[in-house]
Amino acid sequence: MIVLTRLNDSHFAINPDLIERIHANPDTTLVMVDGANFIVTEPMEEVIEKIASYRAHVIALAYDPNAGDLPRGPRKL
Repeated sequence: MIVLTRLNDSHFAINPDLIERIHANPDTTLVMVDGANFIVTEPMEEVIEKIASYRAHVIALAYDPNAGDLPRGPRKL
């Protein structure tokens, strides 16, 4: 799961594997595979970086179960 910020500054976690598309015009909008839309404050590039970081962490855990946890709380990449 990745943690993102809604326009009202509340945080929520989302499964990045269920994101179909990301639009940035001007707000960053996530379009999910089920058709749901989420507007977030993070720029599209940061969302993509969070997804890449999450997937790299999952792959690292597959090779080394002791690779550790993701940092807690909202992260800046």
